[in-house]
Amino acid sequence: MTPLNIAHQRLQNQYIAGTKFAQPSEAVAWLGAVQAQDYLGALWAVGIRSQNTVEADVEKALADRTIIRTWPMRRTLHFVAAEDIRWMLELLTPRMVAGLARQLHKHFGLDEATFGRSKDLFIRALQGGKQLSRTAMYEVLEAGGVFTGEMRGMHILSQLAQDGIICFGTREGKQQTFTLLDEWAPTAKRMERDAALAELARRYFTSHGPATSQDFIWWSGLTVADAQAALEMAKPQLVKEVIEGQTYWLASLQPAAKENSPKAYLLPPYDEYTVAYKDRSAALNPLYAKQSGNGIFSPTIVIDGQVVGTWKRTIKKDALIITPSLFEKLSKANVRALAEAAGRYGKFLGLSVVLL
Repeated sequence: MTPLNIAHQRLQNQYIAGTKFAQPSEAVAWLGAVQAQDYLGALWAVGIRSQNTVEADVEKALADRTIIRTWPMRRTLHFVAAEDIRWMLELLTPRMVAGLARQLHKHFGLDEATFGRSKDLFIRALQGGKQLSRTAMYEVLEAGGVFTGEMRGMHILSQLAQDGIICFGTREGKQQTFTLLDEWAPTAKRMERDAALAELARRYFTSHGPATSQDFIWWSGLTVADAQAALEMAKPQLVKEVIEGQTYWLASLQPAAKENSPKAYLLPPYDEYTVAYKDRSAALNPLYAKQSGNGIFSPTIVIDGQVVGTWKRTIKKDALIITPSLFEKLSKANVRALAEAAGRYGKFLGLSVVLL
């Protein structure tokens, strides 16, 4: 296996290539978590891995409570399958919360009493299935004597989400809302710690492999010791590949997809194809790391498993305008593949496409 093989295996194991999921929630559950601070980009990250899915289908999955948006790992917003949200929060967030407690107290005056007061205020305001916008949540706090200025409100929302009290609800227009997690996902399962560690490792290496233990540590935010313990418990379900002296883990080697012509993908920013790995060199030439925001911060164009450029979208009336920024000139076959990829994204949004 070569680095290029790694990229192709990841495309297949993440089901960017050869999509099989009928429901958006199935794609999210397969990956374990989908980074989602860029909300519209995250909708496409799920859509590209789901069959015949349009943007409204992914939003419906969020409204139907099969997908939850919250802060389950690395203090970063993700989509998580509703059934997984409890055990993932309980496994991954306590260390993050504890590690930040001193800074929040020192710089923002946020202590346990303030978070406890905020929790009580939110429970009273949201009970009965209510959903409130961020502004309304801040108003609840202010009315209860909790100051929300100077970023305090945002830190309160984030921590109480990590504590499993609140999560995002549905959108009201372009505004996100918050609701009580217990009411939004009442059937979410819990796990004993070792079982949760093993499941997280199994889920990651199955869906993201081939990947290294360092990749898993980066993605999960676990300590080195916990990540190693998780991998040890998951190893009976994984296979090992040593590539150029580096050890990779995955569930199984997938046969290479037979393509008669090149296949291109327009991936959103923070897509799992790049953000889920500490070492992204299998898909991203280090020479282009800066141009692509290290493969994370800019939407990327992927052809033959490689990041070959970035792109941006502009929506005017009923048309989607895709503007690519390529690292090198594409062959005619790759240009056609790029046009097909743009068409797939246009179909997801229900818009005609203009590729500049």
